[in-house]
Amino acid sequence: MPDVIRILSDLHYGDRGSRIRSLPAIAPLFAGAAALVLNGDTLDTRPGPTPHATTDLRGEVRDFFARSAPPATFLTGNHDPDISPRHALDLAGGQIFVTHGDVIFDDLVPWGQDAPLVRRLIAEQVAALDPAARGQLEPLLAVYRRVAAAIPQRHQSERNGLKYALSFLADTVWPPSRVLHVLRAWRRAPGLTAALARRHRPAARFAVIGHIHHPGFWRLPGGMVVLNTGSFCPPLGGCVIDVHPGRVILRRIAARRGEFRLGRTVAEFALV
Repeated sequence: MPDVIRILSDLHYGDRGSRIRSLPAIAPLFAGAAALVLNGDTLDTRPGPTPHATTDLRGEVRDFFARSAPPATFLTGNHDPDISPRHALDLAGGQIFVTHGDVIFDDLVPWGQDAPLVRRLIAEQVAALDPAARGQLEPLLAVYRRVAAAIPQRHQSERNGLKYALSFLADTVWPPSRVLHVLRAWRRAPGLTAALARRHRPAARFAVIGHIHHPGFWRLPGGMVVLNTGSFCPPLGGCVIDVHPGRVILRRIAARRGEFRLGRTVAEFALV
């Protein structure tokens, strides 16, 4: 295992809601890392009204990480379901389980406008799986990626600032009950993540997700630690997770003069 594997997620590059205005702004976050893991939602590759813009963003991300970053492993998220064939990753001899995190919900994004449709599509596709495959993680993740790829971009593709704000409110905040869905997802996510890991990665001691844009860590009964990298979107910001040969470190991301740098250590855990 390389000396330091650095995990980050939810860049949402190209979305006006992301604080990343140019990819070189995140280059300081690579200092000291031998390898990177991008744990989903690096950008939005789903169908949108301007396919050429999505193609340009995809090329920009690919070229930047090829030229200006340590070797990077891209995992898929619900916004970039086709960015990679990999949906999950095991590190430190199986002690650390990494996946974007949308798979813990039966509707991908419980607070989203498309949640009822997504719930129906996932249920239909899971029911169509071979019974032996329904209890396996990879077929389940493949279902989630197919469904995610069928949901078009909404406010994510809007370039006009005012229209973006109005569309964001309509997609995420209105009606006000959606805020309750967000809060409920934050509350449920650690337990759901631990349950997923216990089911599919019983040897894992750590489970790493993003998706809900709520950075932090939670110690669960039984010894599982769930870590979330947050995002590059307001209001809560994000973290990186450093996997060393003997320890796991959760660190805040600090924004300074338009650049993103490693901030304070939030927590540190020993690896066996």
